[in-house]
Amino acid sequence: MAPLLNIVELSHNFGGLCAVTDFFLTVQEGESVGLIGPNGAGKTTIFNLITGVFRVFEGRIFFQGQDITEWPSHRITAAGIARTFQNIRLFKDLNALDNVRLGAFARHRYSLWNAFFRLPAFRGEEGTWVRRAYELLERFNIAHYAQTPARHLPYGEQRRLEIARALISGPRLLLLDEPAAGMNEGEVEGLIHLIREIKQEFSLTILLIEHQMQVVSSLCQRVTVLDFGLTIAAGPLREIQQNPRVMEAYLGKEAPLDR
Repeated sequence: MAPLLNIVELSHNFGGLCAVTDFFLTVQEGESVGLIGPNGAGKTTIFNLITGVFRVFEGRIFFQGQDITEWPSHRITAAGIARTFQNIRLFKDLNALDNVRLGAFARHRYSLWNAFFRLPAFRGEEGTWVRRAYELLERFNIAHYAQTPARHLPYGEQRRLEIARALISGPRLLLLDEPAAGMNEGEVEGLIHLIREIKQEFSLTILLIEHQMQVVSSLCQRVTVLDFGLTIAAGPLREIQQNPRVMEAYLGKEAPLDR
């Protein structure tokens, strides 16, 4: 079976700094795959390359068998790839409903003309997206924040809102960049449960960046470990958690990977 996502020989530099070197990854449909490593290892750079935030200079990225290497971000989103961010990127002064609704921008079919003059094609489609956005707020148990500016939501609810915004575009592949960052133990457990539920409910394939091994071990069938842009291990977590090179790079020589 052809992989849903196939990354081949991906490299990226920032000036003279090599952020990612000769990176390979395949993700099959329905999998949950973890991308782990210390800060600065190149994980978020890979997400930015997949989603078109950074231009790819070396290597190729294939999604559903199509070469998306040179596609702009909006086309990649429309094709079925959505993401969240390590640092929450909501429109802080917009309410929760509008934040989710704006996640559907790549799926809009009405013309600028229709939007400018608020013609029936615009009003009808916008009405559909508003209803869908509210349904997602209900699904994430944050509908009571629909008219509340995003900045006033509790931190954990902002994380949920960002995931809801990603889902409104109807992705097949969801990229989660440290979704448990800043959460307490109870919130992390709730997040794990939520991701399991939405993976099944929305038929998602997930690529996850995360430092908390509880999240990785609970959700991911296999992981790839990066250090200074290089892949130093790949496979099931149980097989790599005793790898001396991984232990030293990720947590230090004396620290267990699953702590």
